[in-house]
Amino acid sequence: MGDLARGAYSKCVHVILDGPVGSELGARGVPTPLPWWSAWGVRHAPEVLASIHADYASAGATVHTTATFRTRRRQVGDAWAELAGRAVEIARGAVPASHRIAGSIAPLEDCYRPDLSPADARPEHRELAQLLARSGVDLLLCETFPHVEEGLVAVEEAVATGLPVWAAFTAGPDADLLAPSQLGAAARAAVGRGAQAVLVNCVPAARTGAYVAELAGLGVPFGAYANAGAPDEGMGWRVEAGRPDDTAQYLAWAERWADQGATLLGGCCGTGPAHVAALARRFARPSR
Repeated sequence: MGDLARGAYSKCVHVILDGPVGSELGARGVPTPLPWWSAWGVRHAPEVLASIHADYASAGATVHTTATFRTRRRQVGDAWAELAGRAVEIARGAVPASHRIAGSIAPLEDCYRPDLSPADARPEHRELAQLLARSGVDLLLCETFPHVEEGLVAVEEAVATGLPVWAAFTAGPDADLLAPSQLGAAARAAVGRGAQAVLVNCVPAARTGAYVAELAGLGVPFGAYANAGAPDEGMGWRVEAGRPDDTAQYLAWAERWADQGATLLGGCCGTGPAHVAALARRFARPSR
């Protein structure tokens, strides 16, 4: 990248998001069995979960997502509220007080199976959004939605809490669940319902740029946190994230997103603290 482009970046205020919790728990030896996924770490390995949040903070992230992706009644039973509240406490206690905590609200079923989206998702999205708001998060992140209508319902219920809401849609690990234009239309609809930022997430980094391009011009900040992609895309979704060659490749993709106007930058499955540190070194506003 030339000096002119780097100078342009320095004039933008980029926000560095954290990376994944679920795949990072796996990388640190913590089981993530379905249907609990990352919620298993909340109950059985809170100290490891806290260390993940702390490592992302040390890497330069200033927005940290709670491990509430699967703290739902339908996945973990009656313990859902306790686990969701505990996930917020763990995140808050592990990072500096000035950092923001984003309460994760995810699809009720498989985030790569939009066909499984329930007909009436509103009550369950409402109860988690309200609990997260009561638990003291700074914003609500409706993330990894391939089913547009369910994602918009989650946004509506999140907005109803009065907290800032970010909406992130996914086209899945093969980038075939939503076309770029469809994801752009979903983001536009989310903004119309009160989302204050829009993102694409958990799409392979090599294919994320086409989706980022659809987020420009909506009048709100936008960005991306991609997954590591397939091996033939230069990285690969591996348990051991953060190898120098992977980090450099991820940064190269992120630079392209920044060229497209993205100011919210982080990582998703298969990335880790090393990737976030590379983003922070390149894009974070220097402290004064």
